[in-house]
Amino acid sequence: MKQAWILGVMLALAGGQVWADDWPYPEDTPAPVPVSVGVAGDYPADISRFLMARGARSVAPNTDGSAVAYVSSVTGVPQIWIAPTAGGQPHQLTFGGGVTFFRWHPDGTHLLYGADNNGDEREAYYLISTDGKSERVILPASDAYRAFGDFDGEGKRIVYASTERTGRDFDIYVADLDTGTAKLVYQAEFGFMPQSWQPGTDTVVVAETRGEDAADVHLLNVATGEMKALYKPKVAAAYTGFNWTPDGKKLYFASNVDGEYAQVMVYEPTSGKTESFAPAAAKGVDIDEVALCGGGRYLAWTTNEGGYSKLHLYDFKYQRMAGTPYLPDGVMSLNWALGHYSALAITVSGPASPGDSFVWRVTDGRMDRVLTPDMAGLDASRMVRPEAITFKARDGVTVHGLLYLPQGAEKPPVVVDVHGGPTAQARPEWASATQYLVGRGIAVLDINVRGSTGYGKTYTRLDNQEKRLDSVRDLADAVAWLKKDGRVDGTRAAVMGGSYGGYMVNAVMGLYPGTFRAGVSIVGVSDWVRALEEASPGLKASDRIEYGDIREKKWQDFYAVNSPINTVGKIEGAMMFSHGVNDPRDPVTESDRMVKALRDKGQTVDYLRWPDEGHSVRKLSNRLIMYRRVAHFLETQLGVKGQE
Repeated sequence: MKQAWILGVMLALAGGQVWADDWPYPEDTPAPVPVSVGVAGDYPADISRFLMARGARSVAPNTDGSAVAYVSSVTGVPQIWIAPTAGGQPHQLTFGGGVTFFRWHPDGTHLLYGADNNGDEREAYYLISTDGKSERVILPASDAYRAFGDFDGEGKRIVYASTERTGRDFDIYVADLDTGTAKLVYQAEFGFMPQSWQPGTDTVVVAETRGEDAADVHLLNVATGEMKALYKPKVAAAYTGFNWTPDGKKLYFASNVDGEYAQVMVYEPTSGKTESFAPAAAKGVDIDEVALCGGGRYLAWTTNEGGYSKLHLYDFKYQRMAGTPYLPDGVMSLNWALGHYSALAITVSGPASPGDSFVWRVTDGRMDRVLTPDMAGLDASRMVRPEAITFKARDGVTVHGLLYLPQGAEKPPVVVDVHGGPTAQARPEWASATQYLVGRGIAVLDINVRGSTGYGKTYTRLDNQEKRLDSVRDLADAVAWLKKDGRVDGTRAAVMGGSYGGYMVNAVMGLYPGTFRAGVSIVGVSDWVRALEEASPGLKASDRIEYGDIREKKWQDFYAVNSPINTVGKIEGAMMFSHGVNDPRDPVTESDRMVKALRDKGQTVDYLRWPDEGHSVRKLSNRLIMYRRVAHFLETQLGVKGQE
């Protein structure tokens, strides 16, 4: 455990008591337990099988598309693997404590990757050969947070952001991969994140954080340090997916600057003009991903249609839209081969699959399924596809969600699942806990309260600052709608969420007591004043706009009143908490304080306090313990017979 992060360490928020590492309830530290997975074909299946079902993520081809690199947790922690596209045995490339990201080096024979220490999010950078026989440290681990940007065209340098100077501000650095030396090229305030290096120049696209869902865009000359504003609209807008053409003459990206939904845009440095890319015009849906092939002939993008991804492709050679292959339903990610080969890796996560990965050789139409998910003995045909639902909140705002209904069940109990972010979106992708609960006869409403993305930027900003509690109220209105709808038993409802979703659980259980029988809060905030003051640097950059600048007395006073710790005494339902001691985003004391307050008033609380995890539970062994306990807790509170 990295002692430097434990905040001197973990001051208690109640009564001035210092808990540090001597948390007074040793039974809250999870201990390994024997796991019985049942037998393949059992239905309902054991929770462990859902957790062990896995697919690849971050699948990316090498320069010629002959192999793909990807991240898999098959060993119990995330590691990089490489597999031949044409078929053959994959081989594991990394063996350390857990990979956070990777990028192919332009030479196609190396990968640069990041790894942190038990979830503390302080990444070290490494360069490793694809045969796994040569590896060296590019940037050693430190107390700084880093955000990778891009390689220069020759792969000799990388640009990245780091909090090394102040501990809060993301300055921009360039590192020489041969010498390992890093140079500060731009001194920033809050969040400046490098995105894409213009070929043949010293110019880098930089996004300046402007809230959870928006950014201003600049062009930085890393040789001179000159920063020039490119996009700084009066109304904040999102800018994502920056792709330079190989000659550096055009830049493609997605933005919602001209309306509610993101569209594909193109910028020409010579003329300074920015226009919508007409072939990609769409109404009422967001553009998710924009990806230009290495040779510049094809532009691919996905649209978010009811949460599902739809693939589109434009052929610049013939100046027309091109056909796309049949793909499973779900949420897609795209990565082109870096070279001039038209090989596109497509990974799809859907309700019945934790990830199918394909490589599509666009020019000759060949489609290879390079990685198939391991279903751990589960029958994919039994997985439930959600129904998109909407309902009116009490103030007239339309709220969205995905409703998973158990097959053949009449009036089942329901769990309302709240995503994190807050600017995220519940989408129809693989959700192991959801499919397990549905198999046990518990409905799940994966809700997109106001503040979620995917429904226009106005909807995304309906929970900002003073409107924070309006989204909490949406959860109570969801239960009212479920009761009126009649397909589930709204009197037997629980609420569950992680990160911002954990805050929502803490808040709704105290503000609307009696609405939910039980709550499961995972790495959730209880005191916004403390959380915003001590947030990790990456969050501070956006929190100022999403929540208000906590340095101002106005927001200190607001959150001193409007924090879940103030209503913890009103909680009536059963509570369960989970939190990693190494969490750099929401300190573990956020859950400690809730647990202590509830126990002090005589309420039984189930608490999983992980000594070797951070903001998420990454290790498979820990995930097995966690979700078995969560499943047992929900089944008990909702009156459902669970696993023995």
